[in-house]
Amino acid sequence: MQTYIIVAVIAYLLGSIPFGYILVRIFRKQDVRTIGSGNIGATNVARSGAKGLGIATLILDAAKGYAAVIVARIVGIYVFRVSMQENWDVLSASARHDLIWIHFSKTMAIAAVFAILGHMFPVWLKFKGGKGVATGVGVFLALAPAAVGLVLIIFIVIVGLSRYVSLGSIVATAAFPVFAWLLYRNSAPNVVFLAAAIAAFLIIAKHHQNIRRLIAGSESKFGVKKQTEVQA
Repeated sequence: MQTYIIVAVIAYLLGSIPFGYILVRIFRKQDVRTIGSGNIGATNVARSGAKGLGIATLILDAAKGYAAVIVARIVGIYVFRVSMQENWDVLSASARHDLIWIHFSKTMAIAAVFAILGHMFPVWLKFKGGKGVATGVGVFLALAPAAVGLVLIIFIVIVGLSRYVSLGSIVATAAFPVFAWLLYRNSAPNVVFLAAAIAAFLIIAKHHQNIRRLIAGSESKFGVKKQTEVQA
């Protein structure tokens, strides 16, 4: 249990780094939370007039999600082996492999969920963060990289046809657990798919305002300027 708590804390702290807020504050001397939708994610950063910063935010948010899972996994396995040191030598090679694989999967699952929670509810910004799409991409890359390629195609097609970034994000996010299961069901334990499903649910739930605007037909389209301030 102690190991999993450590993993959760590490993943949350890495995920909570508000790169969009930091970049806009440093380079534009502005608070991105007062611009557009007030979101700290890449889309709102780009819509603030800083497309370069938007791209940087996208990359960094994805990188922190990926790093959170990888770093937490390494730390988790190290702590686990230290805690098992007294009994490690008496275990067979097969038993060691099974224990590491089970623990490996659990640490990845916990880290994935808490990295996204960190981005959505960063302690540094009074728990008001982003929607987790870019961070989710990084997390998903660590969990099931091949599935990310497929959902990326879905995202590009939907945004290209509709011009709705939010719609593309929602549909692609919902599709990820399905593709992850189809591609990795014979090699990954169920806890990984559970983490993917929880992460997808969190990201989609954070888009509740976008969903309402999509239904009402008032959602902003990417690349289409309005006279009034856009919502992201």
